[in-house]
Amino acid sequence: MSFRLQPAPPARPNRCQLFGPGSRPAIFEKMAGSAADVINLDLEDSVAPNDKDHARKNIIEAIGDIDWGTKTLSVRINGLDTPYWYRDVVGLLENASERLDQIMIPKVGNAGDIYAVDALATAVEAAKGRGKRIDFEVIIESAAGIAHVEEIAAASPRMAAMSLGAADFAASMGMATTGIGGTQENYYMIRDGQKHWSDPWHWAQTAIVAACRTHGVLPVDGPFGDFSDDEGFRAQALRSATLGVVGKWAIHPKQVALANEVFTPSAEAVAEAKEILGAMEEAKASGAGATVYKGRLVDIASIKQAEVIVKQSELIGG
Repeated sequence: MSFRLQPAPPARPNRCQLFGPGSRPAIFEKMAGSAADVINLDLEDSVAPNDKDHARKNIIEAIGDIDWGTKTLSVRINGLDTPYWYRDVVGLLENASERLDQIMIPKVGNAGDIYAVDALATAVEAAKGRGKRIDFEVIIESAAGIAHVEEIAAASPRMAAMSLGAADFAASMGMATTGIGGTQENYYMIRDGQKHWSDPWHWAQTAIVAACRTHGVLPVDGPFGDFSDDEGFRAQALRSATLGVVGKWAIHPKQVALANEVFTPSAEAVAEAKEILGAMEEAKASGAGATVYKGRLVDIASIKQAEVIVKQSELIGG
């Protein structure tokens, strides 16, 4: 391993990010009372151009007026290719209470995009004397974004989380699909005369996880568009969790429980992880670097894997 140690990501639960449009303040209280770990109030795609100013006002008021508990509170601003984004940043940081934790930046294409928002946020924070530095989470939604994913992850100390936005990403890549996440009908292989569907998002998610883990950023799975398909949502979430992703978006309240289910280590998994750690402690005490647990070899690398599960469980429980 390099002597430059991999930095730890933010120590917070991030199993589910629940989205809601800023133009619908009537749902804010319900979002605050949900089981989601992160709330994303939206100023971008779910808000019509004529409603942007009103939605921003709704969100600024709600940040201070509603009890958000211990949830991470985030606002998705508009993209840097629009005339709205700078007013989002300035409006939020000049007028919202310091209960706001994050700004989500969509359609990030390179580190320069992060630099632009960082420079503006830093200036406003200094001008207003804000005591709490705002964090950034970003969405990779383009060919440029995935091509520059590592420089984006390293672009600012404000960087806290990164997601894949499947719909815009597919459009940017010229992918022949209108699906948002999940397997796609024509992305299959034939084996023994049977169709087997692969995951077209796998390679992009792996690139995001690697960049995030390298630079201490939380990798998050993005939206699953068909909220009537619980099993499809669960299957994609399980694939993502296996790759090292920590959580998933919910674009419908029913998806919150599904995401929490997948990204909460089961009691059985936690118990096994603790048993592996115990077995390795016994092995080390006897001078051995490895041992056998339930018929399989476990060694120093196994400790690291088990510690991930135990720490995640403790973080959620805490």
